[in-house]
Amino acid sequence: MAGPINHVEGGTITTAKGFKAGGTYVGIKTFTEDKMDMGLLLSDTPCAAAGVFTKSALVSPSVTVNRETMAAGGPIRGMVVNSGIANAGVGEQGYTDAKEMAAVAAAGLGVKAEEVFVFSTGVIGVELPMTLIKQGVEQIELSDDGGNSLARAMMTTDTHTKEAAVTVNVGGKEINISGVAKGSGMIHPNMATMLCFVATDAAVEQDFLRSILPDIADSTLNMLDIDGDTSTNDSLVVLANGAAGNAVISAGSADADTFRDALMELLVQLTRQLAQDGEGATTLIVAKVEGAKNIADARLAAKTITSSLLVKSAVYGADPNWGRLIMALGRSGAEMVESKIDLYINGVCIMESGKPVPFARDAVVALMRGDEVTFGVNLNLSDGQATAWGCDLTEEYVVINSAYTT
Repeated sequence: MAGPINHVEGGTITTAKGFKAGGTYVGIKTFTEDKMDMGLLLSDTPCAAAGVFTKSALVSPSVTVNRETMAAGGPIRGMVVNSGIANAGVGEQGYTDAKEMAAVAAAGLGVKAEEVFVFSTGVIGVELPMTLIKQGVEQIELSDDGGNSLARAMMTTDTHTKEAAVTVNVGGKEINISGVAKGSGMIHPNMATMLCFVATDAAVEQDFLRSILPDIADSTLNMLDIDGDTSTNDSLVVLANGAAGNAVISAGSADADTFRDALMELLVQLTRQLAQDGEGATTLIVAKVEGAKNIADARLAAKTITSSLLVKSAVYGADPNWGRLIMALGRSGAEMVESKIDLYINGVCIMESGKPVPFARDAVVALMRGDEVTFGVNLNLSDGQATAWGCDLTEEYVVINSAYTT
């Protein structure tokens, strides 16, 4: 019997059994105390793997190498990541360095180069310092509780790590699905967002894992907006090593939906953490759309709200200017009929059947001054629904990005 999905307090990517991780500082980023800029992940046994990557026309060669590794279809044992330099916009040398980085990491992990994914994040247009990369592989010490070190090693402008884990019972076995993510700016994903790594000790058929991941990404990480920009390096990868000892989960198994729901819940948690830590952010924005013609329209409407600079600015000022919601909905491309629209701010109805509803403005302003603002929309057309996440736009965002490389 499948059980409830439970959140693991303090969970991280190594909460899943059979995974080790670690991080170190090698000098790719400017030194500060406790900073890290390289990390490794290793599974004790071969993993089924699935991933989705940026749809940008200009991608990091690290993404190119990972796509090739994924296409080969073989088992995966681990991954290596650096932060501070994106390995993008550097010509053919970027591909050479990505391949070498995978090979160096594989040698350090004791596995084959084709069993290792390679990731980079940071400044575009700078070549990787391969001497430092090699030193990093030698320095990193892997451990069963090293997930936080890996999460720290991925950070760029992030103010804190993004880590989560869930457990669920499938077929009498407790499985763990755990992950880490990074991202604070340049986030308007067209696949997943920035970097997100997920490990599970469930036994999962690779074809099934690959079949469900794109839609899960579309429902979670792809519904996130910080600043309207999509990275050259966006990557979401899931590894499953089967250490939990459950019967293999496939498209036809009784536990398929349970596993999918648990993976979805994990990525929702990581998506919320990413939105909360947007560059300069003070408030999490959640847009929930229901009653749309279909899921595609619901996603369009929800994400247009969270990506609107005017909506973001209104949230920063705790201004219940619901006209900006109507503006965003109208330009979203989703089908709608004005006379059927209901709008809510933190549960307070402000429009019903396309007409304004009197509300206590000061009370709504007070609600909007909290840590989270939820916009509810019912288009009352059909049963399409979706949720999007974002954050407010503050002066601090401009300050951070006006001096990012200097």
